[in-house]
Amino acid sequence: MRTRLSICRRKAGYPDEATARAAAESFGLDLRTYRCGRCGAVHLTSRRKGKRIPRPAP
Repeated sequence: MRTRLSICRRKAGYPDEATARAAAESFGLDLRTYRCGRCGAVHLTSRRKGKRIPRPAP
């Protein structure tokens, strides 16, 4: 499902996944990163339903 424009505008956009992950860690919450289909930036989300979660590296 594509992010609605009204939601995209309210979210912080990060230039790359590393920057977004660093921000997520600083918040102390379990957040996932995703590339937005609307603006091309990387956003954070807490949603997990229907999303593939990458396996941790060994």
